[in-house]
Amino acid sequence: MIKVTIWNEFRHEVAQDRWGERCREHYPNGIHIALKQNLASEDLLIRTATLADPEQGLPDELLNDTDVLMWWGHVAHKEVSDALVDKIQNRVLGGMGLIVLHSGHKSKIFQRMTGCSCALHWREAGESERVWTIDPAHPICKGVPPYFVVERTEMYGEPFGIPEDAKPIFISWYQGGDVFRSGVTLQRGLGKIFYFSPGHETFPIYHDPNVLKVLSNAIRWAAPVMPIMADPLSCPNAVESPEPLPPYVF
Repeated sequence: MIKVTIWNEFRHEVAQDRWGERCREHYPNGIHIALKQNLASEDLLIRTATLADPEQGLPDELLNDTDVLMWWGHVAHKEVSDALVDKIQNRVLGGMGLIVLHSGHKSKIFQRMTGCSCALHWREAGESERVWTIDPAHPICKGVPPYFVVERTEMYGEPFGIPEDAKPIFISWYQGGDVFRSGVTLQRGLGKIFYFSPGHETFPIYHDPNVLKVLSNAIRWAAPVMPIMADPLSCPNAVESPEPLPPYVF
């Protein structure tokens, strides 16, 4: 059983304006609830959390019981406390998986884990996006077609301010001609990180079977393969020396 926590700032869906109405057309109970319902599986224990919840949704007992954290944020990045980001970073370094979605590229935790601006170009035009699978052998790409089309979305375009060790496994082409590294993986400490851009709040992208297949695969890829270390920044003292090697004979 993989313990997944889906964190959503949950601001757009409750806004009392036209934007909020558009969001509720596709996510009446919030993006986090839609993802929980659409990703449900017997081998996943999925919990949800929002910024307005106590301790910004991630008290120690929940965070320390999470194998994979999925993160969606947009307008409230600065409201996430640095103390919480510290805790999440420590948990990722210890082996917890982190999946960052869409506008979460500018979240504090993604910037912290990449050490970069994570800036990009964007355009709100409702154009179509063709997502190309460029590493079909990667576990996240298992069962994903060579390409799939998101009919309407927000354009994200290059240059994308991420580190050189970010490995692209999906690249998108947009109707307006832009391209973007829309799915990249990284590793920090013992933790695996996946960023995936398709998922704007006013379009039904998190109901798309191909997008859900990618996210489902990503959860299983990012899940820790060993117990998560509580203190990954420690420098343990090796009290016992290994047996000396025998002399090398030429």
